[in-house]
Amino acid sequence: MRKLFVLLPLVLLFQISCNEKVKEEVNETIAEVKEAVIVHEEYAKSEPTTPEETEFYEPKVPVVSPAVGGKAPSDAIVLFDGSSLDAWVHTEDSSAAKWHLNKDGSMTVADKTGNIRTKEDFGDIQLHIEWRSPLPVQLDNQNRANSGVFLNGIYEIQVLDNNDNDTYVNGQVGSIYKQGPPLAMASVPTGEWNVYDIIYHAPEFNDDGGKTKSATVTVLHNGVLIQDHTEIKGNTPYVGWPKNTVHGKGPLMLQDHGDDSRVSYRNIWVREL
Repeated sequence: MRKLFVLLPLVLLFQISCNEKVKEEVNETIAEVKEAVIVHEEYAKSEPTTPEETEFYEPKVPVVSPAVGGKAPSDAIVLFDGSSLDAWVHTEDSSAAKWHLNKDGSMTVADKTGNIRTKEDFGDIQLHIEWRSPLPVQLDNQNRANSGVFLNGIYEIQVLDNNDNDTYVNGQVGSIYKQGPPLAMASVPTGEWNVYDIIYHAPEFNDDGGKTKSATVTVLHNGVLIQDHTEIKGNTPYVGWPKNTVHGKGPLMLQDHGDDSRVSYRNIWVREL
């Protein structure tokens, strides 16, 4: 019993010593975390002391009527609403677009007439476009309902009927052609309408012709994210590596693949960003 009375104070002293050491280590960790916090340069000034100091009311945010019932947003540029092909010309010679204008408010590729492009040029955009592959199904692989949406007239987002039709993944529907495979294949059944909603930021070049910033693209296919702020490394050729040529704004272009693809488009609009 006498030994126990002697040891007990020593044990208590050891516990107190350990607790103090733990406290010191915790305090040191808290200090390190505080030092590691990175504050955006916009906020690198005295800390606000009232909620009003972090609230602002100007500039006013513009009010936009949303896209409802197939109508474009109120600030959109309508490129095709089914009434005419007036906003489009053939890419090769700028002649009037010869694709088929259909009674259902769509247009269909006229085989071997060539690609069509918008008369107007764009840079950064939000693009909405709907497309449909034809029934009955014809051909396979890259020849089945092949077309493409070309941003700046250069960078292709692939249009293809991949339902029960495998092909190389960086050339399948929703890919940045020959570069970026989609995150998912979200096509509706063949013959039904697909929707692409695309956010595109054009590349930037310096005065010496060097690229300082790559283009990026985000694509929702039927509401499913398939390209997530993906870098576009250059043009999208069938043969060869992507290359970069200095350019500014450019048209939106739709592809005639030349194999009786009979892809149809409707409800095309853009919002300039």
